[in-house]
Amino acid sequence: MTSGLWELVLKGVWTTVQLLVLSALLATAVSFVVGIARTHRLWIVRFLAGLYTEVFRGTSALVMIFWVFFVLPVAFGWQLVPLWAGTLALGLTYGAYGTEIVRGALNAVDPAQQEGGVALSFTPWQRMRLILLPQAVPEMIPSFCNLLIELLKGTALVSVMGMGDLTFSANLVRLALQQSAEIYTYILVIYFVIAFALTRLMRGLEKKLKAGIGKAPGNEKAARELKRAQTTGVGGGVA
Repeated sequence: MTSGLWELVLKGVWTTVQLLVLSALLATAVSFVVGIARTHRLWIVRFLAGLYTEVFRGTSALVMIFWVFFVLPVAFGWQLVPLWAGTLALGLTYGAYGTEIVRGALNAVDPAQQEGGVALSFTPWQRMRLILLPQAVPEMIPSFCNLLIELLKGTALVSVMGMGDLTFSANLVRLALQQSAEIYTYILVIYFVIAFALTRLMRGLEKKLKAGIGKAPGNEKAARELKRAQTTGVGGGVA
């Protein structure tokens, strides 16, 4: 490829990274807000949070992008630039999946921890901030890592809006050179490199968070065996 075509591909990489970061931030915020709301003591809050989750989880991300970019201007007069339309559609769609990660991790915390917070006269927000989230967040990281990789691959959908992301740029280069196999091989490698970097970053974050609460990733089985030995007096020997 010529330097001009490589420049076009690199611009597509930058656009994809921007879209990934912005939509991931929105999806994370939505995941925690709605996920926590799904554990709320008021049924109406749980109902509204569940309604959002089911609606956005049950619809196509591609259709949502079309809806935000093409229907919103007609229905409400709100015309969003492609970057923000893609961010909104992907963030809300993938955030719906993230809510279940947050809800499941919060519900997996030992109920005795919650009871201890009640015994200490903590408010619900204090129990959430000081007890539940510090223990639940490290358990969310592997699932959020998978969701982030899925979001990266989902950014390719914004090419339907004519947005110059990596996939859209690759298609322009393919049309210019008429070399589909070579161009799309390059694009596959670029997506893999970005995904691999994200995976390593999330694993590092997981180790850091688990070290902060005295847990090492991958030692959950050993911890369960030790707890069983302490309670039953069977097995769990330490070499």
